[in-house]
Amino acid sequence: MKERIAVTAASGHLGSEIVRAAIEIVGSENVVGLARTPRKAEALGVEIRPGDYTSPDDLERSLHDIGTLLLISGMDAPDKRILQHRNVIESAKRAGVTKIVYTSIQGAEEGTAFSPIVQSNRQTEEDVRNSGLSWSIGRNGIYIEPDVDYIATYIERGEIANCAGDQKCGYTTRSELAYAYARMMTGSEHNGQTYNLHGEAITQQQLAEFMNAAFGTDLKYRPMSVQEYREDRVAELGEFLGGVIAGIYEGIRMGAANNESQFAKAAGRDHVSWATYFGGLKPIKPSSGS
Repeated sequence: MKERIAVTAASGHLGSEIVRAAIEIVGSENVVGLARTPRKAEALGVEIRPGDYTSPDDLERSLHDIGTLLLISGMDAPDKRILQHRNVIESAKRAGVTKIVYTSIQGAEEGTAFSPIVQSNRQTEEDVRNSGLSWSIGRNGIYIEPDVDYIATYIERGEIANCAGDQKCGYTTRSELAYAYARMMTGSEHNGQTYNLHGEAITQQQLAEFMNAAFGTDLKYRPMSVQEYREDRVAELGEFLGGVIAGIYEGIRMGAANNESQFAKAAGRDHVSWATYFGGLKPIKPSSGS
């Protein structure tokens, strides 16, 4: 029986974390990383093979001795990514892969600029379930790292401002997701299961308070209207990405990011608490000056 594990998009933030988590369970010799540009993943310490979602022949060759495949959702436009994911699924079947684990997302399935992306993920979920292979699906909460990485801008503005209002959001971290996915790949008890993967849901006001405790800041949360926030994001990030980001926060406002978490079922332990996570971050001193 094939035991080797392959992780797509291994050069990315989430993919590289999952590779490292899988190594902890099965050893580096049993983990293969797939990457569109293999040289970008060479530092992971595992065998790296071609993994372009638009190249089925390369995918099939790269998966010839793989038992379980972790498919990370692509970044292309929704209609294109559905077809690209199908390339991966069909290549895996031809290569003899026996199980696929898919990284899906949570979010509003209709009514926002982010909804087409959520719908494309739901279609791939259906394709995975209908593949004839064993499968397991995770629906990722919203990464908290971008907020942490944005701290300098928050400090400059003195606030966190968006259209989420007072609704809660199920945040997560890439390292926590990686821990869960490594276990979903290696444990047959997860076959046929779909899990919401996130930690305790918190409001934007709570997020500001955690940031203040971690960084010694005095950030306030200011709610914005959906239209106001969309215009703000589009001005900074452009029409497509700005609209998508605004759509994510509109979904939070609608309650679409406040779901029951099955993280503990997937990971075998509770998600890290936000007090612990933020307590482990390095404090910074806000820059002084006019």
